[in-house]
Amino acid sequence: MVKEISQKNDNNREIVVWCDKYMTGIAQIDEQHHHLVNLANQLYAACFAKEDVLHSVFKESMSRMVEYVRFHFDAESKLLHAINYPDYSEHKKMHDTLIKKILEAAENYKIGKKFVPNNFVRTLVEWVFSHIAVYDKRYSAYTMERIKGGFLTAEQLKCL
Repeated sequence: MVKEISQKNDNNREIVVWCDKYMTGIAQIDEQHHHLVNLANQLYAACFAKEDVLHSVFKESMSRMVEYVRFHFDAESKLLHAINYPDYSEHKKMHDTLIKKILEAAENYKIGKKFVPNNFVRTLVEWVFSHIAVYDKRYSAYTMERIKGGFLTAEQLKCL
């Protein structure tokens, strides 16, 4: 059973736990969102490591996060463009803003600014709660309307 997304402060070092109610119904996107949650949890766990471990683990996790976010946003953009999503440009702006925050956090960490890991993890959690739970649900509903209206099939959706 999938757990609800929530902030946690217990010993298992997860700050976000996936929940079915956040699913879009688009398998490819849901798998990617789940992976983003796992990466956020890896970054969060790294925040509790010793200083030398924190540096190497956080740096590696941050690099994976940057790469995966770009991959996910590209996949989402292709989907939204293919379904002629009316709020595409606004959605893309939100993606661009998060990418900018991620790159700024990576640069700040690289130059030695304090508290970057903790602040960055909070940014990701806020993203999960607001963006995935609200804005991605909107394009999900639009996609399902397109399928019901016969403008798109479930098979076509799998190929996007």
